[in-house]
Amino acid sequence: MGLKQKDLTTLFNVTYSTISGWETGKDTIPLRQLIKYANKYNYSLDYLFGLSKTNKEYLPLEIDLDIIAKNLKDIRKANKKTQEQIARVLNTSSGGYAHYENSRYLIPTCFIYNLALFYKDFSIDKVLGRTEVKEKVYN
Repeated sequence: MGLKQKDLTTLFNVTYSTISGWETGKDTIPLRQLIKYANKYNYSLDYLFGLSKTNKEYLPLEIDLDIIAKNLKDIRKANKKTQEQIARVLNTSSGGYAHYENSRYLIPTCFIYNLALFYKDFSIDKVLGRTEVKEKVYN
């Protein structure tokens, strides 16, 4: 896309070393920052995470913890898992995981990615509540 680190430091309001850490994999980009990037440059989160080979177009996402919590709970129940089982998958406590299903905190990037690897047919975009842009109809 021809972006420079300087462009990203401005977008994210972070230092060059932070951008470098994200690019080299030394540090994990926070989900809020990744959403900001996906919104600005019109990327699917599933595409950015490497879960999809094609980039679908979505409307910009406003983080809504209640929607995310409901979606996390719904997918866990549909897969007949307990919070404790999912917490073990994520290597965290069941109480810690419960905070994501109770709208207290935004699930971290590494946790949502690990859930995408664990569940079948998991879309990070859909879990976060992104709305896909349908084809435009011209009259």
